[in-house]
Amino acid sequence: MQIVNWNLIPYKEALDKQMQLLDQVANGSEDHLIFCRHPAVVTLGKATEESDLMGWQGDSFKVQRGGRATYHGPEQLVIYPIINLNRHKKDLHLHLRKLEKALANCLESKYGLETKIAQEDATGVWIGSKKIASIGIAVRKWTTYHGMAVNLNRDPLAFKGISPCGFQTNTMTNLEELTGQKIDYTAFMSEIKPYLIDEFFQNQNVF
Repeated sequence: MQIVNWNLIPYKEALDKQMQLLDQVANGSEDHLIFCRHPAVVTLGKATEESDLMGWQGDSFKVQRGGRATYHGPEQLVIYPIINLNRHKKDLHLHLRKLEKALANCLESKYGLETKIAQEDATGVWIGSKKIASIGIAVRKWTTYHGMAVNLNRDPLAFKGISPCGFQTNTMTNLEELTGQKIDYTAFMSEIKPYLIDEFFQNQNVF
């Protein structure tokens, strides 16, 4: 399994790279775990409704993942697992739960936050009534792409002008708001990495 940090990368470029990797992984290459951030953009999942866009003025992309409209920005950590489920279990719901569980375990262990996952049948990770991470995945050739966006720090553009995942803008929160401290992207990536490895790759050699 390969772990890669793309750092700050335009959304369209990251999507193109995901699709290239997907073909390689589907054809036998190692699974990949991608970390990155994006300049401000709204992505529109297959379940997006017209009312989800209430005035967003920036870039937007229609994508093949499940879910509705959500925001990506530079104050998030975005995680894209490119995983061939033929080598794991062919269960997309289990894949979602593993992403949620990895983040929930990290937040509870490292920050002492009490988390909930899939609250009221809504995917993502929640702190009380606030949502800290959005998840949307897709699969082709039984290989996953897209993934999870974790809100690390306050962002003046975050979720403004959209109905994120069908919720009100103020439903969303971030780790800085919850802890009172600025979160370093690289440090948080290092913190969550072992939890992701434990959920997805605990029986594989990791390097």
